[in-house]
Parts: sequence; C-alpha cells; structure tokens
Amino acid sequence: MKKIIFIVIFSLLFLSAYQKGGNNPMKIKLHSNSFSENGYIPSKFTCDGKDISPQLSWSNIPEGTKSIAIICDDPDAPMGTWVHWVIYNIPPDKRSLQENFPKVSEIEDGTHQGINDFRKIGYNGPCPPPGKAHRYFFKIYALDIKINENNLTMVKLLAKIEGHILGYGELIGLYKR
Repeated sequence: MKKIIFIVIFSLLFLSAYQKGGNNPMKIKLHSNSFSENGYIPSKFTCDGKDISPQLSWSNIPEGTKSIAIICDDPDAPMGTWVHWVIYNIPPDKRSLQENFPKVSEIEDGTHQGINDFRKIGYNGPCPPPGKAHRYFFKIYALDIKINENNLTMVKLLAKIEGHILGYGELIGLYKR
C-alpha cells in the first residue's frame, strides 16, 4: 500500500511541476522497433515467450543530462502497479538499449539495473492474468544526476530522482493472455 501511495504522490508532484511552467521537463521521444505506441507487445517479450527486454531508442535528450533512467510498469495489475524493469545511470550520450538487454546489476558503461517486483534484477516482461489487456508504461527520465547506489527498487529510484528530472517521455505497449 505504501508503494501505491508513493507512486500516486510522486505522479501528482511530477505532473504539477510539469504543468506549472519554468522548470518543465523537456519531452523525450521514446520509441521501440519491437512494438508500436499503444500496440501489442509480442509474446517474445513476455513470460509466455523468451521474457527478454524489447529494443528501445530515444531522442530529444536535454542539455545538461548526466544520466538516463527507465522504468517499466503495469498500472492495471490486480495488486496495484507492478514494476517490470528499473534501469538507471544509462550514459547521457547513449540513445538506445538493444533487445535482450543482459539481466545483470551493472554493465561496463556504468548502466545499473534495479530490482523489479518479481524480486529480480533486470527486465521481466508482461505476465498478466487472463482477461482484458494490460497497459505497460515504459517511462524515460533524463536526469541532472547519477545515482551512486546499486539494486534500487522503483520506489527508491523515484525518491532519488525527485527534483532532478530534466526530461521525460513514455511509450505504452499492451498485452493480454
């Protein structure tokens, strides 16, 4: 329950800051060759397939960005928002993540992956109960800081980046069983 309350409060604060003017985060364009915006995510990227991460690419990163973070979550999960991927400290000059990104805590370029709600490092894809389609939000953040901690959860990462977001974007995919 604490996680849900934190997510709601963080979202409201973010949207409030985004709408006020002045320090509005720039809009980042997030794209995938694996699925289209509001399109269905192929089963290859889910628990029904290989459960590998999709390819992601982005543009329009603001000047002054020191790192990039990406969170993938499912707000339609029965128990509340379910986190599928937490990845941060992506170098600011990097413009994509390849399909099947390694499920390790840190890679050579300094990119870190946190702990998802499956209690695992890296990406674990959609795995909803049978029924209506769930939405999977891939959210990208351009940050004016680097995070000096390993294995963060989404809640801990969101707390660390509060007040440090220079740009934001999202890509939504769907999946149902």
